[in-house]
Amino acid sequence: MVYSVKEPKLSVFSARCRWQVIATMTVHIMTLTHGIGVGWLAPSLFRLSTEQSPLGEPISIDEASWVGSLIGLGALTSNIIFGLLLDRLGRKFCMYLLAIPNMIYWILIYTAQDVTYLYAGRFLAGVSGGGLYVVLPIFVAEIADNDIRGSLSSMAMMYISFGMIIGFTMSSYLNYYLMPCIAIALPVIYLLGIIGLPETPQYLLRQGRDALAEKSYYFYKNLPVSGADNESAHHDSAKKEFETFRQQVLSGGVRQQINWSDFFNWPTLKIFGLNFTLLVCNQLSGSFALFNYTSHIFNQLETQIEANTCTIVVGAAQVLGILCAVALVDRLGRRVMLLTSMAGMGIGELGIALLANLASKEFLAGVNWLSLLLMCWVAFIASIGVIPLIFVIVIEQLPAKIRSIGTSLCMATLSSFIFVSLKIYPLMIFGPGLAVTMYMSAGVCAIGFIILGLFLTETKGKLLTN
Repeated sequence: MVYSVKEPKLSVFSARCRWQVIATMTVHIMTLTHGIGVGWLAPSLFRLSTEQSPLGEPISIDEASWVGSLIGLGALTSNIIFGLLLDRLGRKFCMYLLAIPNMIYWILIYTAQDVTYLYAGRFLAGVSGGGLYVVLPIFVAEIADNDIRGSLSSMAMMYISFGMIIGFTMSSYLNYYLMPCIAIALPVIYLLGIIGLPETPQYLLRQGRDALAEKSYYFYKNLPVSGADNESAHHDSAKKEFETFRQQVLSGGVRQQINWSDFFNWPTLKIFGLNFTLLVCNQLSGSFALFNYTSHIFNQLETQIEANTCTIVVGAAQVLGILCAVALVDRLGRRVMLLTSMAGMGIGELGIALLANLASKEFLAGVNWLSLLLMCWVAFIASIGVIPLIFVIVIEQLPAKIRSIGTSLCMATLSSFIFVSLKIYPLMIFGPGLAVTMYMSAGVCAIGFIILGLFLTETKGKLLTN
């Protein structure tokens, strides 16, 4: 959020934004770790369902669907818990708590004797992931300048995607028991990294700790605190900037008690309705579930290229899309990128559905690259809008006074549908078939495009203090 008039346009390379970028990259070590846990699933499910299962006996399709989907229930639980803790304990303390369930997850993976260990581990992975979906987007948004908030907020899904590729690759080619030993080091690095980061200035102002809020503001904006005479003018300017920021934050009613009327009024209900539509479309379009079962999809399409190799290529396409989103979101705006992404994703999924429904085995064998191309297109186009922008749009739309609770409710909705999508997608792919699954996903994209195209307004440049 820019409150200074000295720099008309900032970038992530501006000196003012240095600590904002460093802090964002540091806290997203936890996001990377969560992505590795997500990427662990697909190759491991295949390994666990064979006679060479590390558990001693193969797991069933129903058990596999529970292993996949319990991460959603864990996330739903922590969305609510962290939503209640965020304004009570602070962003920084909640960030410490995120690492604990993730470390236990990897311990359970290593020590698993039967599928119940995996159930518990995946639930705890969801607790960690659901918590970071609530805590980290608010932390990043509250420390970021307005000109780069979209880019920094979009980095979350970039780290998730990198983590998924790393997790998939490690799970595919490393020993089952070696991967947890490596992955558990990342939460430890994360905990050490965030020790030096101050609490966000907005939270400190909410608590009436104005002096600490001022120091935190100067830190994240890389402004001079005090010192030599030649810096006094800069310090005076920084002081005025902070006072403007302070008045804007307090004018949002953040120190007032929240009541039901803050939620049940037409503007706020409209915001929640749009956020609900966005989050439901995000999951039922298959933006998350499809990439958890990529290997199964390529096997269904009888792709001649090795399924695990195809999955890694699709993951690379997803990362490329998110890098484009990070680069463009503060230039083109949220709305145009989201709608372009949703339309393109629907077209790609319709193409996969037609390929699965109408193409003969001979045709599929002759153009075995086509299914890979279509999946790469879906991964790329989903990653420029549908996947990375949900956190940005949800937070920018919510009023400052109820942002923590509102984000918690929205992320709880997201987690509920993560559970639903991860539970039903494998059952649909192996039941009604891949074509029906893709027709449904494309239909969800079409519905979301119409509703959001009609009612969603642009949030680029919006102040988070109001």
